[in-house]
Amino acid sequence: MSTPTPATATATATATATESVGPLLRAWREQRRISQLELALRADSSARHISFVETGRSRPSEEMVLRLAEHLDVPVRERNALLLAAGYAPRFPETPLDDPALEALREGIERLIAGYEPYPALVVDAMYDVVAANRGIMMLFDGVPESLLVPPLNAVRLTLHPRGLAPRIRNLREWRGHLLEQMERQIALRRSAPLRALYEEVAAFPVPEPEPDSTEGAGAADGEESASVTYFALPMRIEHEGRILSFVSSISTFNTPMDVTVAELAVETLLPADPATAKYLHSWLSR
Repeated sequence: MSTPTPATATATATATATESVGPLLRAWREQRRISQLELALRADSSARHISFVETGRSRPSEEMVLRLAEHLDVPVRERNALLLAAGYAPRFPETPLDDPALEALREGIERLIAGYEPYPALVVDAMYDVVAANRGIMMLFDGVPESLLVPPLNAVRLTLHPRGLAPRIRNLREWRGHLLEQMERQIALRRSAPLRALYEEVAAFPVPEPEPDSTEGAGAADGEESASVTYFALPMRIEHEGRILSFVSSISTFNTPMDVTVAELAVETLLPADPATAKYLHSWLSR
């Protein structure tokens, strides 16, 4: 399995000395569209106390900061920022992925995505940089210029770049829209300036017109007539060695992470969306 070099997490939102916790909490509450009363009920507090915290009339305890952050679904990195703004030490470490303390995590990820073969699977960080990938993913990168494969590989940039996978994706406009909407949701959640910059970069890429389908389905290149397929989710339909492969994407994250690095990892698996794609992948791996 090919494992690109891990990238350092860059989606930062550090509280500065001029920031106070009240306005930050209010911003998160308004973004989540939750009233002071509703937040107070969730956090076992009072609307009056929430108001005092937001206006700076009351300094919340460390426990209250964490409780409010949990009920506002604040990302782990931003919870550290809230704690700093309130005058407390960060609670969640940010351990480099290559640190010995995360050896079990790394080995688990490697086994997970290797066990998913021949289907493609990869692991990305908060900036969509690839930190691990199996042979199924690297197969899809066949033909991508070496200049785009210099670590750290960026999954979104590789997918949408006009010299990357974009010309081979048969439903590029639909898949591009899906990826950009996904990034917009992440930007709203994390308020990351680097992620916003990446979004603006890839959104500005010209959209190459994919070649018209000369075949239908993965098996048609072998002379097989492919039956009509009803997709259960938006597929990515991509050409590989003269065949059209169809995949649907599933993304998994770690439950209740206690480390910033772990919180920002996501495992993406590409499931064959039709029998012909599954058949082709199994035959490709056995070469």
